[in-house]
Amino acid sequence: MSVEITGKSKIMFVLADPVDHVRASAVINAHFRAIGEDVATSPLHVLPEDLPAVVGAIRRMGNVVGFGVTIPHKVAIMSHLDLVTSGAEAIGAVNFVKRTAEGRLIGDNLDASGFIAGLASHRCAVGGKRVLQAGAGGAGRATAFAIAAAGAAELVISNRDEAKARALAECVAARHPTVNVLAGTAPAEDFDLVVNTTSLGMKAGDALPVDLSRIGPQTTVCDIIVNPAVTELMALAAARGARTIGGKAMLDEQMTLVAEFIRR
Repeated sequence: MSVEITGKSKIMFVLADPVDHVRASAVINAHFRAIGEDVATSPLHVLPEDLPAVVGAIRRMGNVVGFGVTIPHKVAIMSHLDLVTSGAEAIGAVNFVKRTAEGRLIGDNLDASGFIAGLASHRCAVGGKRVLQAGAGGAGRATAFAIAAAGAAELVISNRDEAKARALAECVAARHPTVNVLAGTAPAEDFDLVVNTTSLGMKAGDALPVDLSRIGPQTTVCDIIVNPAVTELMALAAARGARTIGGKAMLDEQMTLVAEFIRR
């Protein structure tokens, strides 16, 4: 069903580089259409060096009510905003920004709550579990804090940049001292839940972020990538008998949170 955009429509964007993988705009449009809200969302291809100019322009667009933020802007966007919620500040990344009528920009991170809700929608609980996470970028920061807040027994963060993984592990451990948070690599088969928060898997031929060759049905593998819906990592996990959860689960759960955020 097509979306009719008029001068009364509320406009939203999704800032990304590249944009060919972006599915959030379609999901947001479908959600708002389902709840009877006149909102139209479109991806914007924004290079990192152009982010300040684009954000400055959005401030002056009176019918824009907000915008999503994805790879690679989730951390960089924070310095261009007027206010960041305490939750996003703790995570150190923003994935959605509300524009007020006065042009002020307020950032929040809905990745964390959306991630846990997405797991719950598949009857996957984090409490007491051992979790291996690949990635320590903007999305990785959100999921790491969410996993710890949900009561995981242990969280191991693996990243190509080991210093980045250690820094994130230290931040999460300081906020959640009852969770054993470590940086490094470990066999995936030793964990209850394996989570990919990297961009590896968006393109054909990408390297695998985690070695799943020895996992079995006792492991759940979650990949937060939305497009493709089934990444190579998920396909390999399923072939090994593991339960898999794709990125759409997380994205779907964020839509209610987005609607609530822009109404505040």
